[in-house]
Formats: sequence, structure tokens, C-alpha cells
Amino acid sequence: MLVTLPVELNASRRAKRMLEEEGILTREELRGASKVLSAAAMTYVASLLISLVYFLRFLLLVLPFMRRRS
Repeated sequence: MLVTLPVELNASRRAKRMLEEEGILTREELRGASKVLSAAAMTYVASLLISLVYFLRFLLLVLPFMRRRS
């Protein structure tokens, strides 16, 4: 997730720029497309945060058992 995040953020940024430079969308449509692309990129941010929370939860559950065995 950590490696994918910058790639996806950059892809959204490039897509916005391309849509504007190529004149594919009108100004009004471009605002909506920009919101959608930003929301899509934010799903990767949310996914990374969820993964970190699960990892921390795993550590909190496993570390007490590892300390007992020592």
C-alpha cells in the first residue's frame, strides 16, 4: 500500500492535467472529474490507514504472547 500510494496520487494528477490540456472535458465537467479523481486517490490513502491500523492491532495482540514465552 505504501508503494502504491504515490503512484496512484501521481496518476490522478496526470489524468487531471491531460483532461485539461487535451480539452476532453468542459470547465464544468473538469471540476466534477477532478473531484472524482481526487476521491479515487483518497481511497488509497484510506486503504493505507486501514492497513496500518490492522498491523498495529496485530502487534498489540501478538506482543503479549511473545513476551510470555521469553
